[in-house]
Amino acid sequence: MRKAQVAPYGAWKSPISSDLIVAGVVGLASPTLDGEDVYWIEGRPAEGGRYAIVRYSRDGQVSDVTPSPFNVRTRVHEYGGGAYLVSEGVVYFSNFADQRLYRQTVGEQPQPLTPDAPLRYADTVVDKLRNRLICVQEDHSGEGEPVNTIASINLETGESRLLVEGNDFYSSPRLSPDGSQLCWLTWNHPHMPWDGTQLWTAQIQADGSLAAGTLVAGGTDESIFQPEWSPQGILHFVSDRSNWWNLYRYQDGLVEPLYDKTAEFGLPQWVFGMSTYAFDSESRIICSYTQAGRWYLASLDTQHLQLKVIETPYTNISSPQVAGGKMVFLGGSATQPTAIARLDLSSKHIQVLRQSTQLEVDKGYLSVPQTVEFLTEKGLTAFGFFYPPQNQDYTAPAGEKPPLLVKSHGGPTAATSSAFSLKIQYWTSRGFGVLDVNYGGSSGYGRAYRQRLQGRWGIVDVDDCVNGAKYLAQKGLVDGNRLAIAGGSAGGYTTLAALTFRDTFKAGASRYGVSDLEALVRDTHKFESRYLDGLIGPYPERQDLYEARSPINFIERLSCPVIFFQGLEDKVVPPNQAEMMVDVLKAKGLPVALCCFSRGTAWFPQS
Repeated sequence: MRKAQVAPYGAWKSPISSDLIVAGVVGLASPTLDGEDVYWIEGRPAEGGRYAIVRYSRDGQVSDVTPSPFNVRTRVHEYGGGAYLVSEGVVYFSNFADQRLYRQTVGEQPQPLTPDAPLRYADTVVDKLRNRLICVQEDHSGEGEPVNTIASINLETGESRLLVEGNDFYSSPRLSPDGSQLCWLTWNHPHMPWDGTQLWTAQIQADGSLAAGTLVAGGTDESIFQPEWSPQGILHFVSDRSNWWNLYRYQDGLVEPLYDKTAEFGLPQWVFGMSTYAFDSESRIICSYTQAGRWYLASLDTQHLQLKVIETPYTNISSPQVAGGKMVFLGGSATQPTAIARLDLSSKHIQVLRQSTQLEVDKGYLSVPQTVEFLTEKGLTAFGFFYPPQNQDYTAPAGEKPPLLVKSHGGPTAATSSAFSLKIQYWTSRGFGVLDVNYGGSSGYGRAYRQRLQGRWGIVDVDDCVNGAKYLAQKGLVDGNRLAIAGGSAGGYTTLAALTFRDTFKAGASRYGVSDLEALVRDTHKFESRYLDGLIGPYPERQDLYEARSPINFIERLSCPVIFFQGLEDKVVPPNQAEMMVDVLKAKGLPVALCCFSRGTAWFPQS
């Protein structure tokens, strides 16, 4: 056994390099089942970020379905999701370049289904009885905001027909098993889907149109997630009416809870096609839920209303799909990269079909996160994951405490997880501690926790990042004089706000961080155009709040080293915002750097 070298924290040499992080890594998403075949989407950095549909056939062969240059992505709501479906060996998908729907029999070339028009499609289902697709359609042909509807697409002609219209947003159109009913979710400005949505159903008439709809659940103070029909046609859904996103069903005009639990069976609907449960039979749901930052897999008996955990090696579980006694899902843990996994529900045997990376790192270099809870403002509790330094080759000098990097996630209505991350292990294997904060406003801790950020973005999130760092320092786990913070997008805003309005952190890194809230609210897409009404206040009525919380207006307060990563074609965060901050820090004689990106090229401009 080799003897560990003594070296200061932060100076350890690590086999986890930046080249290793990007080499051979693919993104995995949207697993689905078609008979005994498994499909999923791979995001491939080596192919310019192309998203390809991949098939794992019943004989164990893995092959691409969509050939290059097809890129399976939809731009509905800009964030997309729900970009493809498979039915009896036929794939329907949205192509990123032209946003048209394509139809492809596996093994053949894709053929365009919809015309070349300013329309986008997502969240599609097949209506076999009427030889059509039903989907969310987004029309960009007019002035102002695009128009969102639920529409049908004729599989012979590609002709579009509106089925539901009039509200600002729609998602999750789902057909009952006998094809007689359609359900869907809808919401309006200024609400986001995790604030308030409505679940509707309607009978499908002989001509394919919908009869008058029935409101099942939801409103401005209740978020509904993932409506699904059971095999016998009973409508199920997730609601946060109890503060927690729990499972419910609707029958005989009544809504009934299936299982009350202080856990989240739902997610913030940033993209289409998200799922946390699926039916194995009429009386059995296979579901995933998160509690205290950890995800679990479970079986829910819908007759006796009993929940039983299914043991797996994963602490991060999503996108369950079930058919024929088999389940596929995305699974990962702190020491295992995300994988497409298939579970035999009888034997409980798990088969890994594809991993996001084939790279193997000795566990002696991997830090296992610890769940932490800490007091923050107003006597409340906030949460995070603390990764202590870990490198089997090194030990620190006696009495030394490690520097800490605090990470603020994007969203901000989202959450970080304990899933395997080489980006975090890069730091911990060099002798840094890392605190990944689920600040107030994050999902996974109930509706009330999400709503802590209402009207207080730039305050609550910053306070929680600061208090998390101070908590670890007070516990003696890190050096309170060597604290840094980093984040991207909304997390970049939290980072810049912390560096501008607080003096806790000695250095920071902003990845395309928002510094001007007024610029953000004036120039963003429809889905998020009223998001800041809740996070800050209505604009321009509360312009004072936008000005007071924008770091760009107080750049003279920046007084520590910062590195900025900035896309030169970013319309939400204009490059001049980062450039202005860089100029101020240079004038103060502080270490500062700006790394620019444009069409795959990165460079540091000369001063």
